Amino acid sequence: MKNFSTPLNRRHFFQRAGAGFGVVALQSLLARSGLAASASNPLARKAPHAPPRAKAVIWLFMNGGQSQVDTWDYKPELQKRDGQPLPDFDPKTGFFPGAVGPLMKSPFDWAQHGRSGSWVSSLFPNLAQQVDRMAFIHSLHTESNNHSPALFMMNTGTTRMGHPSAGSWVTYGLGSVSDDLPAFIVMSDPKDRGLPKGHASNWTAGFLPGVFQGTWLKPKGAPMENLARPADLTADRQRAQLDLLARLNRMQLGNSGAEAELNARIESFELAYRMQTAAPEAFDLTHEPEHIRKLYGLDQPHCAHMAAQCVMARRLIERGTRFIQIYSGGMDNQLSWDGHNDIVGNHGGFARETDQPFAGLLIDLAQRGLLEDTLVVCGGEFGRLPIAQKSNKPGRDHNPHAFTYWLAGGGVKGGIHYGATDDIGFKAAVDKVSVHDFHATLLYALGFDHERLIFPFQGLDQRLTGVEEARAVREIFA
Repeated sequence: MKNFSTPLNRRHFFQRAGAGFGVVALQSLLARSGLAASASNPLARKAPHAPPRAKAVIWLFMNGGQSQVDTWDYKPELQKRDGQPLPDFDPKTGFFPGAVGPLMKSPFDWAQHGRSGSWVSSLFPNLAQQVDRMAFIHSLHTESNNHSPALFMMNTGTTRMGHPSAGSWVTYGLGSVSDDLPAFIVMSDPKDRGLPKGHASNWTAGFLPGVFQGTWLKPKGAPMENLARPADLTADRQRAQLDLLARLNRMQLGNSGAEAELNARIESFELAYRMQTAAPEAFDLTHEPEHIRKLYGLDQPHCAHMAAQCVMARRLIERGTRFIQIYSGGMDNQLSWDGHNDIVGNHGGFARETDQPFAGLLIDLAQRGLLEDTLVVCGGEFGRLPIAQKSNKPGRDHNPHAFTYWLAGGGVKGGIHYGATDDIGFKAAVDKVSVHDFHATLLYALGFDHERLIFPFQGLDQRLTGVEEARAVREIFA
């Protein structure tokens, strides 16, 4: 029988009780942050289900809904039928049923490019030279014609907020290559246009552990908070503080009953410390040579902001970041690709900002040998209707029935076209690709069987592609 003869004085009582309360508080904190579910470092490298074609993803997100019939999906029939009504059109398909006009031809010139003879509008003179690196999926379709749910659908596989984003699923499945930088990074439009609708819900970890959340970089000023030490704190003093904190934490190992979680928490402090050295160097573009600056357009005021983000994406990929999203366009209609009015001015302006930086990114990745292991994808949350939206300068309304994405690198066969829309680009007609199919395709490139990348939550094995049937578009890969 345990001997209770030793008196328990007031000091001992509060010492023991305080330690107990501290452990309870720590375990609660770890549980809220998601670390309590992990038996070891949750960002440790993991192997996919099969040999991967790609090891990283750069997603160029055309926020607002790029028009497929004005960019990558040439429709001669639409040119011929300009001004004619669209029979049996349901005005509810768009978002402004009171402004429905007739069919409207693309106001941009079109030409064929590359050995593949791919049609590209005059919006993209630089990207047109890269079509033989690209695989086009023309038959994408989605479930919503409203931005927020459509953004959630494209990013998380459901129109409801609160589900993990594709970047979080990839980070959960693969872990992190870098010990010094986040595995999942998001960059938003830097020209005072705001975040995309839904804000951080587009890169959330949802019900996955919070450690897999995307890290958003501020578009202006220091990309991340607290990257620089306070002026009165020397490197030696900071190191001494962290060492003391680690010793105090390790004193609890073996007593708390949460060794793995506490180790993960200790490591999180060390990661933050290492990032103070690694992140500023990764974000510093001043040492990029002149030919790289010109390649991306860093010397061009109209596209320098997007060029900087694309160069940073390449630098992060070199340093081990797994998943990067770059958003072109912000919150409101004309501050994004949401060209309800003046499709010429809207798409013309945003294409001018993105064309050279995106082409430069493909060229730079290729010449460094990175493109073969990096999957670059480009597109928005839905497409645009082939009819005009009435205004002094007509635009196009939302179209969930058809939109185009292009993919390059990561084992993709260049210069090919998968799927097709009808004669006027209104609806996906051949080899239709759902958003779940698209997500299955991304995971396939990274070596995952989308049905096996699961996380138990609320009694179900959850997955990015949901419970519906989904199919990876393997035909676009070599």
